[in-house]
Amino acid sequence: MTDEDHMRRAIALARTHLGKTAINPTVGCVIVADGAVVGEGVTQIGGRPHAEEQALDQAGRAARGAVAYVTLEPCGQRSAGTASCSERLVASGISRVVIACTDASTYASGRGTDRLRAAGMVVELGLLQTEAESLYADYEPPKA
Repeated sequence: MTDEDHMRRAIALARTHLGKTAINPTVGCVIVADGAVVGEGVTQIGGRPHAEEQALDQAGRAARGAVAYVTLEPCGQRSAGTASCSERLVASGISRVVIACTDASTYASGRGTDRLRAAGMVVELGLLQTEAESLYADYEPPKA
């Protein structure tokens, strides 16, 4: 399977909860290690837990060195003060993160991608962005 195939799966996951995640956007995440999907997640109804959290929990130790495909930039800070998705991705040992869309939210807006890059991860933006953008047409990101 290709990067596009994995991102399409992440988009399909996100689409399942479109309009059901309250003030949070619906996000899909797929984690792939050695060509096999080891974790998947979608932002749950009501907005928590986030997609990356679920996918990382499912992947467990298999996340080390793996690739994460995420439909929206991982959060760099959490409103609840718990570990952000970007912090969790760093702690997991993921080596590469492929992101469809950036997030203008004050909780993301470059913070997530900056943290990932600072940790030495390869970060790629814009894969299937046009397809993923339809998920966020009605999303109003919080501003500072």
